[in-house]
Amino acid sequence: MSIAAADIYDYIVVGAGSAGCVLANRLSADPGTRVLLLEAGGRDWYPWIHIPVGYFKTMHNPMTDWCFKTEPDPGLNGRSIAWPRGKVLGGCSAINGLLYVRGQKQDYDHWRQLGNAGWSWEDVLPYFMRSEDQERGADAVHGVGGELAVSNMRVRRDVCDAYIRAAAELGIPARDDFNGEEQEGAGYFQLTARNGLRCSTATAFLKPVRRRPNLRIVTRALAERVRLDGRRATGIDYAVAGRKASAAARREVILAAGAISSPHLLELSGIGRAPVLQRLGIPVAHALPGVGENLQDHLQARAIYRSTVPTLNDEVNAWWRKLRIGIEYMLHRTGPMSMGASQLAIFARTRREVETPDVQFHIQPLSADHPGLGLHRFSAFTASVCQLRPESRGRILPRSPDPAAHPAIHPNYLATPGDEQTLLAGMRLSRRLAATAALRPYIAEEIRPGPDARTDAQLLDDARNTGATIYHPVGTCKMGSDPMAVVDARLRVHGIRGLRVVDASIMPTLTSGNTNAPVIMIAEKAADMIRADAGAA
Repeated sequence: MSIAAADIYDYIVVGAGSAGCVLANRLSADPGTRVLLLEAGGRDWYPWIHIPVGYFKTMHNPMTDWCFKTEPDPGLNGRSIAWPRGKVLGGCSAINGLLYVRGQKQDYDHWRQLGNAGWSWEDVLPYFMRSEDQERGADAVHGVGGELAVSNMRVRRDVCDAYIRAAAELGIPARDDFNGEEQEGAGYFQLTARNGLRCSTATAFLKPVRRRPNLRIVTRALAERVRLDGRRATGIDYAVAGRKASAAARREVILAAGAISSPHLLELSGIGRAPVLQRLGIPVAHALPGVGENLQDHLQARAIYRSTVPTLNDEVNAWWRKLRIGIEYMLHRTGPMSMGASQLAIFARTRREVETPDVQFHIQPLSADHPGLGLHRFSAFTASVCQLRPESRGRILPRSPDPAAHPAIHPNYLATPGDEQTLLAGMRLSRRLAATAALRPYIAEEIRPGPDARTDAQLLDDARNTGATIYHPVGTCKMGSDPMAVVDARLRVHGIRGLRVVDASIMPTLTSGNTNAPVIMIAEKAADMIRADAGAA
């Protein structure tokens, strides 16, 4: 099928999420370069997207969330759980908890040690700084003037301050900046927000350039397959409201659809695990056994404490307090509506022999049966803990050749003794924090896991019965040169010319913290590599 000249671009970017918006901005900065950005979700017009606490309204909402669900997972005692993913311009950066965490410098040095040249901490730091507009100002590791606003929490809570003091009682230092030279410690998160409003990548990177004549943005555009001419990617077939369309790429097709959808699209295009494709009747264009493998995620085990003092639960469940919250936000852009998903973090080591923190706590002055759903009708707060570097590996599998069918997600949580022991150690640490002089006055009782959970087996069973994702899936198109690698160190798909993957799926190992900031960094670095490779061609 021939393609009209108007549908021929230099670059086609699939996915206008955390990475895709950055790529569209950087690649279209050259007025002589035509860029097509395809987004399967809609425009980011929904007001709750732009209010920080709006993740309560956007997660699990089919208008803004793909509402993926995992397969029944043995590590969760056979439970299937929700995996929210952004279905809107800005992707997950438009519905996430706004928490800005880069990870540990050792994470990136490890990527380099795996053979990925150019991905050490020293290599990637300039790309973190390029994007950043740091409210605290510039220094050796932070930048100002970038598109992405990084700001301080606009509200503090007594119970969060008490956690900082509790951590100090256990030898965990106070930490004002988790993104500096050292991560270990307790302190308030910074947020991707400006003046009390969410700063998604659509707001930061796409909105200022959306009227560039060489950039075309198409929403509600579901990519169906990568067009191939032998071993070269030549374009994309997609559908808008059921209408089929195609676009050609003179230079490259770039998949930025995320750790679930990028491997899924590769396999719908015949690139992936041959036995998987053959079972679905998809012709194998290029066998790559690592596509969809190496899935990693942070699993959170939540402790909930009934509080002796009022918490956000009380404020949200009283109409007049809720009204006061709304008025404060409208007038000052402060108060509970300006809060991210968590207020306080603790990065800690569970054992002395561990070199860097291996668990992360998210502290919230609220509680609910499930994150992102309604709050309890009693005073309580939450301390969730996750293992930062899980050993377990899952996989993504296509169910059908139909591009609209969700793939099967197999997280494979808690599949190794090391993962079990680290999460258990984190849960025990949570109880030690609760028993400190700083926190005891705030706690009436432990609701979850509860006083009946005493042994390791009982605690682990609670984690399996109630644990949930903390929304950080990565690794399914991993970077490397081994037989299971999908992309090389320049994020080019092995064996296919003109095709890259630029999103969380390329991470060979999960970073030690929240993943949005690392994905934006990956896109910044990829944009430089793409332009450099075009210049060398």
